[in-house]
Amino acid sequence: MRLEDHLAKILIPSDRLQARIYELGAQIARDYGDTRPLLVCVLKGGVIFMSDLSRAMSIPHELDFMAISSYGGTRTESSGVVRILMDLNANIENRHVLIVEDIIDTGHTLHYMVDTLRTRNPASLKICTLLNKQERREVEIKLDYVGFDIPNEFVVGYGLDFDELYRNLPYIGVLKPEMYS
Repeated sequence: MRLEDHLAKILIPSDRLQARIYELGAQIARDYGDTRPLLVCVLKGGVIFMSDLSRAMSIPHELDFMAISSYGGTRTESSGVVRILMDLNANIENRHVLIVEDIIDTGHTLHYMVDTLRTRNPASLKICTLLNKQERREVEIKLDYVGFDIPNEFVVGYGLDFDELYRNLPYIGVLKPEMYS
C-alpha cells in the first residue's frame, strides 16, 4: 500500500514547508531574543513541526508536550468536547510560552488550551501554527505565527494523520474523500 495513492493532491510540498519553517524559526528567535522561551508541542500532530521549528531557532529554548483531544466518533470532525490527555511537566509560571500546533480549524481545542495555560500565570503566551484553516473557525483565536493559510480540505502528512496513518509523509497532502468517508 502506497500512502501517496490515497491523496487527491499535494497541497504544500516538502521544500516549501521547510523554507517556511526556517523563516518562522528565524522570526521567533528575533522576537524572543534572550528570553529562553518554552515551546509547548500539542501532540501528536505537532511533534514533527516542532522538531524542525526547534532546529530552525538560533536561541536557547526548552521543549515540553501536551496531548489534547477534541475528536469524537467520526475522527474527521471535532466533537467540541476537549480533554487533556497528557499535561506539561514544566512549571510555566513567569515563563515565555509558545504553543506549537500543527493545524487550527474550529479553534475549540486551542481556546481551551490557552484558557487552561493562562491560569498558570506565564509571563507571555503566544501561538505558532503550521496550518491555519480560517474558514472553519468557530472560536476566534489570536495567532502570532502562521506557516500557511489553507482551504477547508482534509489534510494529512507532516505529522497530521487520519486513523494514525500518513504522519510520516514529508509534505501536506489532501486525502481523497473515499479514504475517510
